[in-house]
Amino acid sequence: MDVIDRAETYLQLHGRLIDRLRFAALFRDGPRERVLDVLRCYQNTDGGFGNALEPDLRGAGSQPEPVEVAFWVLDELDAFDSPMVAAACDYLAGISAPDGGVPFVLPSVRDTPRAPWWETPDDPPGNLIPTASIAGLLHKHGSTHPWLAAATGFCWSRIAALTETSPYEARAVVTFLDLVPDRPRAEAEFARLRDALLATVSFDPDAPGDAHFPLDFAPSPLRLPMFTEDVLDAHLDALLRAQSDDGGWSGNWLMWTPVVEHEWGGYLTVHRLGTLRAYGRLPGFCQ
Repeated sequence: MDVIDRAETYLQLHGRLIDRLRFAALFRDGPRERVLDVLRCYQNTDGGFGNALEPDLRGAGSQPEPVEVAFWVLDELDAFDSPMVAAACDYLAGISAPDGGVPFVLPSVRDTPRAPWWETPDDPPGNLIPTASIAGLLHKHGSTHPWLAAATGFCWSRIAALTETSPYEARAVVTFLDLVPDRPRAEAEFARLRDALLATVSFDPDAPGDAHFPLDFAPSPLRLPMFTEDVLDAHLDALLRAQSDDGGWSGNWLMWTPVVEHEWGGYLTVHRLGTLRAYGRLPGFCQ
């Protein structure tokens, strides 16, 4: 079987309904509306998302990071005209810190099962994770929601203060700088921070543990000059090799309870296929 067929078998055996439907919509001409129907089930009445859409946050209540997960799904479907987007932005406006950013995670997480890294102080400040990625995606799709202006100002301010960073923060910064409309400012900040951003990247495709590879920063081609073509080609080759015998891709971080291994596996399998397609590595499937 080819890459697509093997992935489909993996998803049939292990994937959540939303990830099976994402695959069908993106690679089998399935109805995109069915993906949106299921995604709505993860959205709460406050407009936020929860219910383990982000598998490491098991609680039903809304948190900022699942909004980012939802927005990436909407992005791949080109469905930012969905009413879910405005409702989620209303939610973000309601939980934003005075600095204009949304926190990494809200204190309500303490009352729910979650991965050990989801910790927060009692009054968390805004964080580039996930504010920068969410803002970048909204800019990409031309959002005019009032939350975006304050969030964008927060991102510019925080990015201007950076001299070093961490992998997840760097990934959020790259998403924002790649998608924000003010290209001269974005390119100037990227030039200033390029070495610091690259210092968080694992260029060895076989690096063990929670490594962050070029394709994690550039799941589709960037406007920013971050990686050379030969680097991307080497990591695309490695990504194809990394497809497991049962057809899926898995996360390289701690799988702290058995269910998340399959939930992340399904999500990532569709995401990795999207990356391969975006770089022309899936014959017969064009971006």
